[in-house]
Amino acid sequence: MTLFLISMSIMLILLLMAIVFLLLSVTYEFIGLTAAPWVPTSQNDIKRFLKIAAIQQGQKFYDLGCGDGRIIVAAIKAGANAEGFEISPFPYLLSLFRFFFLKNHKAKIRYENFWGKGLGDADIIYFYLMPEAIPKLKLKLESELKKGTKIISFAWPINGWDPVAVDIIKGRLNFYLYQI
Repeated sequence: MTLFLISMSIMLILLLMAIVFLLLSVTYEFIGLTAAPWVPTSQNDIKRFLKIAAIQQGQKFYDLGCGDGRIIVAAIKAGANAEGFEISPFPYLLSLFRFFFLKNHKAKIRYENFWGKGLGDADIIYFYLMPEAIPKLKLKLESELKKGTKIISFAWPINGWDPVAVDIIKGRLNFYLYQI
């Protein structure tokens, strides 16, 4: 009986720790310490992303704020050498779990802030960030990216840039494609 109570106590403590970890992760995102809260991308939107990205075999792809890695997986399957950045603990751990089961991939998921990373070798950059983060990101992209690099913004346009294409579906968020 004592062993059972000890086991149950340990399980309860682990469950409470997991709940606290999840709450802290979500709070971290919503109090503005990241460029966006984690919102998983739907399968229909992933298909739309793939269409507008038109990824070619071997292209270097960055996902800025990759969440649980769904877009990274899609980019890998389309042939990209993909790298994602995530600074929120819970989605980052989910992405590690997702990639544990993915075989023969050329992806990296970094628990790192993309603001300090040079992005000049990118062929395609994707992000789903809050509008407040986009002007700062625009300056970073303008100073670092090579001619021909594609930038895909989900939900919000980049003010001052003219999109090459916009994927619009009524009742869904838009994809904006830009090219340097």
